[in-house]
Amino acid sequence: MKKIGLFLAILLLGVLAACGSTGEENESAGESSDTPNERSLSIEDAMGEQTIEGIPEDIVVLEWSYAENLLALGMQPAGVADVDGYNQWVNIDKELDDSVVDVGTRQEPNLEAISRLDPDLIIAVKYRHEAHLDALNDIAPVVTFAPYGEEAVQDQYQNMINEFEKMATIVDKEAEAEQVLTDLDSFVEEQKQRIAEAGLEGNSYIATQAFTAQNAPTLRLFTNNSIVAQVINSLGLENAYQSDTLETYGYSEVNVEALQNFQGENLEFLYIVQEEDNI
Repeated sequence: MKKIGLFLAILLLGVLAACGSTGEENESAGESSDTPNERSLSIEDAMGEQTIEGIPEDIVVLEWSYAENLLALGMQPAGVADVDGYNQWVNIDKELDDSVVDVGTRQEPNLEAISRLDPDLIIAVKYRHEAHLDALNDIAPVVTFAPYGEEAVQDQYQNMINEFEKMATIVDKEAEAEQVLTDLDSFVEEQKQRIAEAGLEGNSYIATQAFTAQNAPTLRLFTNNSIVAQVINSLGLENAYQSDTLETYGYSEVNVEALQNFQGENLEFLYIVQEEDNI
């Protein structure tokens, strides 16, 4: 198991999201006036065409990846679903301010808490929040993404970029987004060079997230459509794990015995685990 520190650093790229689309990413901007508050933007999301008046500043996000996107653009969300969970599971340099309000769980947003914030915009995901959209729209305009839609799951990395760029357009921070993506590409190129210099280019790898489920060790093996695998593939390595089917979430769940199928001198192993649940 070589160069594991490098791989863990590379994995942080996934949280640009973050990091987090589909065919709904084609957008058409409405005419903008010289006054930002009078801007009218028409945009396609997972539910169809949405019109956003002005430039949103107070934004509630109901999925963590979009909080990360706002942070990358230099903005703090007004509210985030399950702030405690976000702080436990999301590990990036830019942190949420103490002023960010918890607005319920990602599955069951607290409509009263959201309403009290009087947001300019709410960002939701179709697979979690479709049943809540009418109530959410009564509070503020809603943009709904579909990160696990039919087209998005084909290339989760590109979908992450698409969603990030769309959010940048919504908040009028296209230049900031372009710089973030330029820095991201430069970082990938630097790490690709490190891989080559270490003589690892062309090696195979397995990327796995491990945890206990129903009292049994469980492993998620990341497939090539996942953000994790696509980042590592771009470094000049090859994924040793291939699934017979397209995995919607970018991984297959297996038991420990499945690892017996993956052995070899030129096999890199990325093992992601929580300290309190190291199987």
